[in-house]
Amino acid sequence: MDNVRAAELEQRTTLREMITALGGHLVDVVIAPKGLAVGVRDVVVADPYDDPALREGDVVLVVGARGADARPLVAHAGTRGAAAVVVKGGVILKEAARDAGVALLTVDGDARWDQVQTLLRSGLATAEPVPLPNETGDLFALAQTIATLTGGSVSVEDVGSRVLAYSAVAGEVDDLRLRSILGRRGPESYLALLREWGVYDELRRPDHVVTVPDHPELGIRRRLAIGLHAGGRQLGSIWVQEGGRPLAEGTAEVLIGAARLAAQDVVAQAHGATSRGFRSRLLADGLTGRVPGSLVAADLGLPAGPALLVACDIRDQPGDGEPAGAALRRARAAEIIAVHAAAFRRSAVTAQVGPRVYAMLPGLDVDPAGAQAQTWAAETTEAVRRESGFPVRAAIVTADTEALEQARSEADQVLRVLLRSPDRPVGTMAQVRAAVLLQEALDATAGLRHPGLDALAAHDADHHGELATTLWSYLDAFGDVPVVAARLHVHPNTVRHRVRRAAEIAGLELADPEQRLLAALLLRGSRRRQAESGQL
Repeated sequence: MDNVRAAELEQRTTLREMITALGGHLVDVVIAPKGLAVGVRDVVVADPYDDPALREGDVVLVVGARGADARPLVAHAGTRGAAAVVVKGGVILKEAARDAGVALLTVDGDARWDQVQTLLRSGLATAEPVPLPNETGDLFALAQTIATLTGGSVSVEDVGSRVLAYSAVAGEVDDLRLRSILGRRGPESYLALLREWGVYDELRRPDHVVTVPDHPELGIRRRLAIGLHAGGRQLGSIWVQEGGRPLAEGTAEVLIGAARLAAQDVVAQAHGATSRGFRSRLLADGLTGRVPGSLVAADLGLPAGPALLVACDIRDQPGDGEPAGAALRRARAAEIIAVHAAAFRRSAVTAQVGPRVYAMLPGLDVDPAGAQAQTWAAETTEAVRRESGFPVRAAIVTADTEALEQARSEADQVLRVLLRSPDRPVGTMAQVRAAVLLQEALDATAGLRHPGLDALAAHDADHHGELATTLWSYLDAFGDVPVVAARLHVHPNTVRHRVRRAAEIAGLELADPEQRLLAALLLRGSRRRQAESGQL
């Protein structure tokens, strides 16, 4: 047997799977000239001053050299077919790794090499070239989400009409559903009727929803169905049985999105292909900067160039403690977003990072304010809000596949503003840019101390006064005393007296525009921090 064949047999996983198995810890990818699908079979330690015996598929830890001193070993690793080299502070080696055709990974400069080796070996042992579990990758969870969105009872079947997954009962069910679930397959007499009615022929059409009318004489309620398709082949079908109430409006669109997701799950389960959960994790790695966006886009099959990124915040209230059941509700909300995204764009990919779900939507007009994106985001947030109870907000930004981390940062900035704006569930950077820039200014001045304003706050605390509040309102209203009086429900003369007294205590000259601007910024920042901590 030749050496290449032996290496193939010894390969245990891929570089991508090993990194993903680490769960977002330890290593960052600087460059991967051959992508992340290269095979990995071992983790080895190499001293650049020896002649290390490297083999194809090794992940090489470069111990004892940094920067330019490690270039010879990087080149040597490339000639031996190593999967990757791991260095400390190795950005300077990016060109050397590109020339050698080997992936370059970095670890923190304070990390101990023995710990790095142990963790990488753990990732290698954990990783398997099969679908990885994920809350959005389970057919039963998907079936339950479809039931939630449609109000029906759902089953997912393979091409042989064997039941792969099903939802909990939603309303009344007929005898056919009970017999199908109990027997894990529809009764042959009913399957024959479906063939006679031409239902199976219609299910062969991708993205086509079939209606099967109710047949009271047969004890069969109305159903909607859609085929699961991938690579030109039908893999199965999804069935939604109507209960005592009509199915929800938009059920057909939900089924289209769900069928696209379910097809990915079925392929992954049957053939060990890249699962939907794995794709979500890979996108998360790109959004958090662990893997370069270009590699993520290539592995996910995303077209080069700009796309839309929609970020949804799914929390009851930022800063609150986590109520019981919130994690389960969040997983359901993430699945709802995934279904809507897949219905909207076949190539859509979603990922959850903390309390936020990010949806990449390729192939759209990349203007975040465009009608398509705005409508989709509004409908999706409403569906999540209705089904999960979260006061969800959505930020729409343009994302370059080469700079996913930057796009996520921009979306998070927009969300930070939207979370303070209960009347604005959806927004773009252009719509809230002033508030974003102001927030950056407030963050920059958060550490500044003004003795006069500190004295004013202390005076209010000692006397239960509202001088600081009045001064803030006065500055915010450009000195319009009647407006401030109406806002605070006091007489205009009271406003004038409080402002004069506040300026005296704080030592402010309000005729000085620089002093006014500084006081306005510091007071606004103080009030915002108080509001975020629940003191206002």
